[in-house]
Amino acid sequence: MNRVRGHLADGLIALALLAVGLAGTAPAGRNQGIDHITPWSYAGVTAAALALTFRRAHPTPALATVTAGTGVYFLDGNLYGPALFSLFVAVYTLGAHRPLRRAAMTAAAVLLVLTVCALIGSGPGADPVMTQVAWVAGPLAIGVTVRVGREQVLQARRDEARRQADAERLRVAQEVHDVVGHGLAAITMQAEIALHLLEKEPTKVSQAQEALTAISRTSRESLDELRTTLVAVRRGGDADDRSPAPGLARLDELVARTRAVGVPVTVEIEGPLTALPAAVDLAAYRIVQEALTNVLRHAGAATAEVSLRRDADQLAVTVTDHSSSPTGRAAGPAADGSSRTGRAAGSAPGASSSRTGRAAGSALDAGHGLAGMRERVSALGGTLSAGPHPDGGFRVAATIPVRR
Repeated sequence: MNRVRGHLADGLIALALLAVGLAGTAPAGRNQGIDHITPWSYAGVTAAALALTFRRAHPTPALATVTAGTGVYFLDGNLYGPALFSLFVAVYTLGAHRPLRRAAMTAAAVLLVLTVCALIGSGPGADPVMTQVAWVAGPLAIGVTVRVGREQVLQARRDEARRQADAERLRVAQEVHDVVGHGLAAITMQAEIALHLLEKEPTKVSQAQEALTAISRTSRESLDELRTTLVAVRRGGDADDRSPAPGLARLDELVARTRAVGVPVTVEIEGPLTALPAAVDLAAYRIVQEALTNVLRHAGAATAEVSLRRDADQLAVTVTDHSSSPTGRAAGPAADGSSRTGRAAGSAPGASSSRTGRAAGSALDAGHGLAGMRERVSALGGTLSAGPHPDGGFRVAATIPVRR
């Protein structure tokens, strides 16, 4: 459609210049002392104007035709006239649609031909040379300027599209990491419990069944949330999904899932959590989710505390695991005198044995979790800190502005 419109516009320009040329050639000749305009001059004016009908599709052949017609016009003794308008448009089109070097070389050849024709038709003098230089160099410069500006706009659009694509890929990766990470951590712990019970304590089949049931429930919930996230990404965030959107309204589900795998979690809420901006609500939920996921992965025998405090200006989110080691990993005796060897509370003796060589809570920095949390919070103008807790364990604390 755009190409058809372009051809139509070029045809109209050609007809307009043809009309101007045929009507204005005789008056222009009289101004130069030429009383009689030959048919050859009119033929040159006509050829130069009609050649512009294909100026954008074939700029170089169009310019060659215009040059030939204008040359015939000059050979007939005409130095000025409407034919120069067709030359102007043709040279401009060359500069606007062809690379600079090629356009400059072609324009130089045109300038040479027309200057020779003008000198032959009008006789030696400075006017023929200066006229051709002005009517070739000027439109060429304008055309090149337009082309460069158009290329810069196009490149800016490409850069913006690439930036948006990179940002979208990062967002999707972050969402998938947060959605899948917590579910897999819970599934892994429950699977270790079930395997240990079936292998070492076959009499506790009911407990193994409970662990397997928890695995089934957690995997189904994680898949539903992942499906919701991917559908939202495909539809630009306006998906009509079956499950509620991730947010602090689902905090109870998240805490219950973590407790189900043997990590006691306490929640302290101060201030209303309703009417939060959607981005703040999602970021707070993901921070709690990722922090609890890392408690499951790295903290060993631990309890976790989630604190949410909201005032008029900001929402403070703090997640602390209270394992006895300052690195976030359980070690040494518990408060009740029992041994903390990296087991989740209520789990089987070997349930976390495969984790004994893993990095501690500080391993958060080695993965994508902490980086993802920081990016979320920074994007909302907030701050996040994460590190060993003075009393042992690991703490993640974020402050997010809530003003819209």
